[in-house]
Formats: sequence, structure tokens, C-alpha cells
Amino acid sequence: MNALAWWFRIPFWQRVLGAFVLGALVGWLMGPAAGTWLQPLGTLYVNLIRMIAVPLVFFAVINAVAALHGQQSIAALGGRTFGWFAATAVLAVGVGFAVAYTFNPGLSIEAGSLTAAADYTVREVPTPVEVLLNVVPTNPFAALSEGKILQVIFFAGLLGFALVKLGERVAALRALVGQASDAMIQVTRFVLELTPLGTFGLIAALVGTYGFERLLPLGSFVIALYVACAVHIVFVYGGLLLTHGLNPLKFFRGAAPGMQVAFVSSSSLASMPVAIRAVTHNLGVNRDYAAFAVPLGATIKMDGCGAIYPTLASVFIAQYFGIELSFAQYAAILLASVLGSFGTAGVPGTAVVMATVVLSAAGLPLEGLGLLLAIDRILDMMRTMTNVTGQMLVPVLVARETGLLDREIYESARSNVGLDDPGVEETK
Repeated sequence: MNALAWWFRIPFWQRVLGAFVLGALVGWLMGPAAGTWLQPLGTLYVNLIRMIAVPLVFFAVINAVAALHGQQSIAALGGRTFGWFAATAVLAVGVGFAVAYTFNPGLSIEAGSLTAAADYTVREVPTPVEVLLNVVPTNPFAALSEGKILQVIFFAGLLGFALVKLGERVAALRALVGQASDAMIQVTRFVLELTPLGTFGLIAALVGTYGFERLLPLGSFVIALYVACAVHIVFVYGGLLLTHGLNPLKFFRGAAPGMQVAFVSSSSLASMPVAIRAVTHNLGVNRDYAAFAVPLGATIKMDGCGAIYPTLASVFIAQYFGIELSFAQYAAILLASVLGSFGTAGVPGTAVVMATVVLSAAGLPLEGLGLLLAIDRILDMMRTMTNVTGQMLVPVLVARETGLLDREIYESARSNVGLDDPGVEETK
């Protein structure tokens, strides 16, 4: 028991960071064998996170719609949220262009020296009509079982409005939904305690399987992406927080658990329960609003995958193939990056799909994406962390603008989301 108490006294982010460093060291020492023996730890953790994501969102959104009715206009909150999603995406494209022409990753590689991955195929991009129709589930139970978050949000929102419309006739059902939401939050706390173990397995397997040799030919592109994402997180997100009178260091401290899980899991869906908990418990965002905004962001808010990566990939491919981009192509990259993430919501392999959309809009060779496939897992870690950081930032900004932010909790800058914490029930 003493060892367990000692473990829980260590801040959550330090436990995860220690597991990350240890996993990288073990992966380097074991080599490819790490993928065989330690990957199951990471897979188990990701499966547990995915297990809780859908029921957590389902009950939380129903509860949120019923609770927010009469307090804030859901349409107004949704409009502000979408507005900030788009604004930060535009800024991300600007950062992508600036870093791309600072590093010039396509010029540092001799033309014809790279070959596309043998298993690369051009992704089929759904039409806008198909995407719109896909928001509405034909079978809500299938949407729940298949983890289609956007469809789950739509159906849960309808149920929430129905509970509001029926009023006192369904008071008991409203209370039951609230209790189910609280129960899922508790389950989330249980699962989050396995984050260090999952981090160790995922990072050890990644380092052991990939090594460093795969990074060398495209090292300039990897560095450019990591720098662009870091600049966007620190300066763009930090600047927006300052303009709202919020201390960026407090935000990053509170958001650290979600950022860490996003980096090691490379999945916005897997990071979503952690992000919701961090936004409410650490940063003081109204729990009901966060239950709506964070899952929505997990499907359509993708500054890393949907804006920075496609922009860098476009410039890289243009430079590699000796294509000089025109003003019309720059405009196409900007518009496709900003609007494309909304149009590919819920499509698996978002980064590749988004890059396909942008390259198609700019008239650049899609085969160029195959050149980057060998390092995609390395890129996806930083892309996803940027996505999830933005998914936590926007609810904080909107909550600050609408009076849904508890400044006392925000200023306390907690960074723990473990079992030893009092919970988020007080963050209303």
C-alpha cells in the first residue's frame, strides 16, 4: 500500500513522462522485439480508452443539451465554437506555409531519390453530400457500436432536446442520464490510471520497430512538421489565450494530460476522454459545454492533420517535383485545408484524406503522399497532439467569452486527472 500511495503522490504528467522516457530507452535497447512483446500493452490501453469514449460522449451530450437549455443558447455556443475552429485552422495554414519555406524540405532531397511506398493507394474522398448524409445515423445502435462519434453526437443531441421538450414527465429519465454520465466519468478515472503503462508500451514498440534509420531520408520534413506544430501550439494558441486574459502556462499545465495521451496514442478519439476531463477538472470549463465541444472538436478540429500537415506536404511535393505554386494554388490550399476538415469529419485516416483533398484542390500529384508514408507514424504523434491541444483550447476560449469558465479552477493550474482527484462534479 505504501508503494501505491507513493505512486499516486507523483503528479500524473510526471508519471506519463517517466513512462515515455523509459519506453524509448527500452525500445532502443530491444529493437524490433519491442514491437512483439510490448505493443500489446499499448494496444490494451488504447482499446480501453476507445471502450469508454462512445458511452462517455453519448450520456454526456444528452445531459449537456438538457442542462444547457435555458442557460445558454446551444446554437450561439455552437456558432462561436465553429468560428474558433475555422479561425485557428486559418492561422495553422499560415504557420505551415511559413515553416515550409523556412526549411524547404522538398529541396533538400535529390529529385527521384525517393520512391512511393508499395502499399500506397490514393484515398477516395467522400462528396460533401455524402458527408452531410453520414452525420445522420440510419441505425443509432450501429453508430454506437461502430464508434461513429459525429452520428452519436447527433442522436444524443436529439434525445437531449426531447428530454427538454417533455419536461417533468421525464424527470426521472433526466436524472438517470445524469447518473449514467457521472458513472462514465468515474470509469474514465479508472482507465486513465493505466496511461503510464500504455505510454510505455506504445513508445517502446514505436522506437523498437522504426528505429532512427527511417527518419534520415525525410528528416527535414519531420523536423519541419514538429517545428510548425510547436510554433502553432506555443505562439498561436498562447497568443489567443493572452488576448483573452488567460495565462498560457496555466492552460498548458492543465491540458498536459490530454496532450501526452494524444502524442503517444496518435488518436483524437482515444484522447477524448482525457481531454474532456482535463478541460473540466483542470481548466474550469463548464462540464456540460465541454461535453458538447470536445467530442465535436475530436471529429472536425484538426489543426495538425487538417491544416499544418497538408500545407507542408503540398509545399514539399511541389518542391520535390519542381512545381512552382501559383497564387491560385496557394488560395486552394488555404480553402481546402480550412473547409476540408469539416467535410471529412469521421472519415478514417484523416491526415491522408485531408492531404488528398488539399493536393487535389491545388492540382498537385497525389502520388507524392506515398513518399511520406514510411514516416507517417512519427508524424502522426505530433499532428495528433496539435489537434487535441486545439480541441481543448477552443472550449476554453468560448467558455471565457460566455462566462462558462471557472477562473479559480483555471488559475489553480492542476495537471492531475487520476483517481486521487475529487472529480469534476463541482465544475458546473
